[in-house]
Amino acid sequence: MQVSEDSLKKIASLKDVQGFDGSHPPDAKLIDTCVHCGFCLANCPSYRVIGKEMDSPRGRIYLMDAINEGEIPLNTATAEHFDSCLGCLACVTTCPSGVQYDKLISTTRHQVQRNYHRSLSDQLFRKLIFFLFPYPNRLRVFLIPLWGYQELGLQKLVRATGLLGRISPRLAAMESILPKISGKSFQDHLPDLIPAQGKKRYRVGMILGCVQRLFFSPVNEATVRVLTANGCEVVIPKSQGCCAALPEHQGQTEQAKALARQMIDSFANTDVDAVIINAAGCGHTLKEYGHILADDPEYREKAKEFAAKVRDVQEFLASVGLTAKLSPLADQPLTLVYQDACHLLHGQKISVQPRQLLRQIPGVKLREPIDAALCCGSAGVYNLLQPEVAEDLGQQKVQNLLNTGADLITSANPGCTLQISRHLQLQGQQIPILHPMELLDYSIRGVKLEVQAPSQDPPDKQLSKHFES
Repeated sequence: MQVSEDSLKKIASLKDVQGFDGSHPPDAKLIDTCVHCGFCLANCPSYRVIGKEMDSPRGRIYLMDAINEGEIPLNTATAEHFDSCLGCLACVTTCPSGVQYDKLISTTRHQVQRNYHRSLSDQLFRKLIFFLFPYPNRLRVFLIPLWGYQELGLQKLVRATGLLGRISPRLAAMESILPKISGKSFQDHLPDLIPAQGKKRYRVGMILGCVQRLFFSPVNEATVRVLTANGCEVVIPKSQGCCAALPEHQGQTEQAKALARQMIDSFANTDVDAVIINAAGCGHTLKEYGHILADDPEYREKAKEFAAKVRDVQEFLASVGLTAKLSPLADQPLTLVYQDACHLLHGQKISVQPRQLLRQIPGVKLREPIDAALCCGSAGVYNLLQPEVAEDLGQQKVQNLLNTGADLITSANPGCTLQISRHLQLQGQQIPILHPMELLDYSIRGVKLEVQAPSQDPPDKQLSKHFES
């Protein structure tokens, strides 16, 4: 890797805030496994958009090493390159040397949060995110004025004028992905225990998520129906909160630990065979509880035991097998394109299982997009914190999905769904995007999709499909 002397001098000459502290700095041994081969560059979304060496995995590893060695400071010039990382982990998948970049960027982000002094506006925006998003009850209260904002037509006015974008691109990015708020956003109506249909095969716990339970409650309902239809008794502890994914990915150490402890406690003594999650980003963090609470003597072992039980719902169903009868989703073949969420594909190595399940639905045909492993730009709250890069990635992702000519997009992560839905709207598309559990649920219940005759128009001219019972 070539790094210019001018670049190093610029970094070193800026005001020295300080370096990393002694609490879990990036591991020098892990840093040394990087041989700077450059295989990661082509698969790194931020590098592909920004085009700077320091916004690639090997560039960031170089910075980590230099800060560790005291050669350069942790300051604005270095922190901005760590902030530009989506944390999609595509580089982990592609690295021939097995560099554990996921561990390196995680520890670095916690260091940045503790030791780098952000601007006041950056601090306030991040405080807003981490005060609201990991707490469904707080967010639900915040939805009341937002519901009025939508119902009174103010949303259309704000978007038409573009005023919010001129005031704050970040607030505009947050507003742009706001889905339609419905009555279900204010309800938690799933019971604590839902019995299995027919013979009980397993007893599983289910995590509702934060964004998932407020904006995508039909996905949770569909997940419960699919699990119970396939012989699972489902336990839903009401004391559960956030999985800690958002604060953990952004280096909010103590908040992440507190939320992880709460989640572990909520499933204590439930005697479940598995803890099921239907959101990719949440699942990756839940499986990392042993790492997150490694320094906690009281919860260390509990965290390992809990993480060992966590299963993505698609991973779980593919493993235990479907027993419920599946019916066609349409009266003619239905073409789907499956969107790989990064924290399923790269973080949990789950890619084959969703496709196996979808192919079991009669009449379903799967198509694969180009650059399937490229992040859509959502990446937790990345599209709120780095809206310019996220915008480029969202456009690319949606165009690649549309180019498959599929009738429907299926995605297993709420963040991806919000990001893709927004960019479909920007391109004037109304192609449906559904969770795989919704499709399995419709298939089990015999709900049909009305599909138009094959169109000769390109994907961007095809009409959307809709449901009929």
